[in-house]
Amino acid sequence: MAKSLPVSPLAPKDGFPDLPVIKGVRFATVEAGVRYKNRTDVMLAELAPGTVMTGTFTRSKTRSAAVLDCQDKIHETSDAGAAILVNSGNANAFTGAEGRTAVHAICEGVSEALGIPENRVFTSSTGVIGEPLPHDRITSAVGTLRAKLSETGIAEAARAIMTTDTFPKGSARQVAIDGATVSVAGIAKGSGMIAPDMATMLVYIFTDAKIAREELQPLVGAICNQTFNCITVDSDTSTSDTLLVAATGATGIDVTGNGDFEKALTEVMDDLAKQVVRDGEGATKFVSVYVTGSATEEDAKRVAFAIANSPLVKTAVAGEDPNWGRVVMAVGKSGAEADRDKLSIWFGQHQVALNGKIAPDYSEADAAKYMKGQEVDIRVDLGLGSFGTVVYTCDLTAQYIAINADYRS
Repeated sequence: MAKSLPVSPLAPKDGFPDLPVIKGVRFATVEAGVRYKNRTDVMLAELAPGTVMTGTFTRSKTRSAAVLDCQDKIHETSDAGAAILVNSGNANAFTGAEGRTAVHAICEGVSEALGIPENRVFTSSTGVIGEPLPHDRITSAVGTLRAKLSETGIAEAARAIMTTDTFPKGSARQVAIDGATVSVAGIAKGSGMIAPDMATMLVYIFTDAKIAREELQPLVGAICNQTFNCITVDSDTSTSDTLLVAATGATGIDVTGNGDFEKALTEVMDDLAKQVVRDGEGATKFVSVYVTGSATEEDAKRVAFAIANSPLVKTAVAGEDPNWGRVVMAVGKSGAEADRDKLSIWFGQHQVALNGKIAPDYSEADAAKYMKGQEVDIRVDLGLGSFGTVVYTCDLTAQYIAINADYRS
């Protein structure tokens, strides 16, 4: 049974946003009892004929059966309809042949219920690893899902895919193109086991724009690298990370090469990525790690993630301690090119280190006061070149331990 966790203090103050209807998409949810009781745990999205499907996935070597199945299908093109089915509570990962059987049974059931080819059914599972998925509970609910399909059900879909999330995550943008409105809306789940690697947690984005797969796929990959691949909660990459983007084309508006559409898609993905960090298990601080002056782009990322993933840095932030020595440590261990005597560090606007030494005007009291806020910026300049990056993370609190120690009970 899902434990009720207090909503993250970093959650959006206005709650779940009012997302626009995406033409060509309908949603439904059901209480299937996969693991949880007294809450929805399966969502179905039905996509109109001609929908273009794209996505990125985890590069974990222990990928789930659902991820492997999606990877096999995502490159295929079809004018037929499509569907996405997601369950929470059970990851269907590390389940061997049983896992593949479960995926096939679910895809077959959705295919028959919606009258679409089985290779146009995409599934995801999230939750406990290593336990067989009771797929019969899902397949027996497909008829109910079909009967409940509604174009306004996206908010309920966001809630059904939650595990240790403390709030449902959604985002949308609308743009005017050629006198018509094109919409982009997405939902996500993710709270722990967050360190994406060419993928995300579970994220589903829908647009009624028209765009060819060969144009959308590289665009999605590029934006993913700027958004979901720039976040971390605990440095652990999931077995189930999946990002699917579906373009129904229902408006008939072709957005190929359109900068406004690209901006809208980027903003939705960026917003969802940051919401995942804001819901990091036990998080009380949202942390932005900026690295500048790196000799290479790769080195900038190494340093940023070394800082963002450091338990010592993250616990110092939780304790509201401007312990910049821990940042120095993280830079040094990253493996990136660094020169102690060119290194400078800031907490917010407070410079704490300059050229390898404590900054002459540094005030411990002012920096400690800054660390009490919910938003903390850590900036490092390596003084070696012109490359830089930003990574988003959260603090590490005792609540993270409590949540994960209790996860399966």
